[in-house]
Amino acid sequence: MTPPPTAAPAAPAPVAVPTTGDTRAGRRVPPATGGALVLVGMLLVALNLRAAVTSLGALLDEIRDGLGLSGVTAGLVTTLPTIAFAGLGALTPWLVRKVAPARVLVVAMFALALGQVLRVLTDSTWVFVLTSALALAGIAVANILLPMLVKQHFPHRTGLVTGAYTMALTVGTTVAAATAVPIAHAFGSWRAGLGIWAALAAIAVLPWVPLALRTRAAARRAAPTPRPAASARIRPERTRLGWAMAVYFGAQSLSGYAIMGWLAQLFRDAGYQPESAGLLLAGVTALGVPIALLMPTVAGRLATLRPLVLGLTAASALSYIGLAIAPHGAALLWVALLAIGQGAFPMILTAIGLRSRTAEGTVALSAFAQSTGYVIAALGPLMVGILYEVTGGWTAPLGFLLAALAVQTTAGMAIARPRYVEDE
Repeated sequence: MTPPPTAAPAAPAPVAVPTTGDTRAGRRVPPATGGALVLVGMLLVALNLRAAVTSLGALLDEIRDGLGLSGVTAGLVTTLPTIAFAGLGALTPWLVRKVAPARVLVVAMFALALGQVLRVLTDSTWVFVLTSALALAGIAVANILLPMLVKQHFPHRTGLVTGAYTMALTVGTTVAAATAVPIAHAFGSWRAGLGIWAALAAIAVLPWVPLALRTRAAARRAAPTPRPAASARIRPERTRLGWAMAVYFGAQSLSGYAIMGWLAQLFRDAGYQPESAGLLLAGVTALGVPIALLMPTVAGRLATLRPLVLGLTAASALSYIGLAIAPHGAALLWVALLAIGQGAFPMILTAIGLRSRTAEGTVALSAFAQSTGYVIAALGPLMVGILYEVTGGWTAPLGFLLAALAVQTTAGMAIARPRYVEDE
């Protein structure tokens, strides 16, 4: 989904990212290859960033029956993405200071593929949870690395490339949500509908293997350069802008992951067949594809983000109210409004670049906003699952999402006007 994103953990130290090469272990590494292979690799990674999540959401009812999950346990499973994204996202800048990004991505995509295979081979609830966490760890690392790679390899085309990889992310989300149930029915098991996406993760490893090998060779040839002083590092956790970005990212991701995890179930409860419910969930992300592509350009041309913040809030609020009142009668309208509201995700990704002057500022702000934001977002699927089980309906869960939307809007107004994290 083009979703939205979390008490915050200690902010990860930002990574100095030169526009002409990696910095690893104190050495300046020239670019390993031309931009084309890097771009292909980024797009393949982006296709994987939500497929493992939305395929689970579409098949949640079958998985609950197959593994005997309670509503609370199902809420924990749908909360796992945000927990993994927060914890591993916070560690990613440290990893990149030690290991070249291309090598990190090879391991991340391998972990994603392996975790998705292992979780469909077990009948144990906790093995399913642990192997899902392994898969999500790979996604968590890639979440932080992609904005960094855009700044590093495409410094003069950040809006275009950000739009391209966000669109790829949305396409992967859409396809997984739309096809998980039909694939499961075709093979007679939810395991097929969930496990098939491991193949996509395996494909995403391929471009990064030669990139990792070339980067390693380049690192051996490169002369050591002084590492940046710790005191020079940008620390968004010490700024109001950094916290506003983290809260906005967290609140929009809270709703995004709650929707990915539970929207199909909501439509099933409203009377739709499983295939139709999955298609409606896919519709949210499908309609978000053009939004994801255009949002970076639109946001970059506005003097203030206030019109976007308020417009996205209005669309989300109307969709939540509509889903509470008439989930079956006007489902397509609510899906369309949800898609517009979830445009907050590409907007905040774009805003990370707009609110920083340098590559170092972009990486620092991205790591802090995402790792902290995902801690906030972890409340979404879990609270929706608890409220759904306790009340037996969707009014209370949707009311919770409306409250989160109010927090999101407040933070959005704080980041709307032009300002820069380095200046604070």
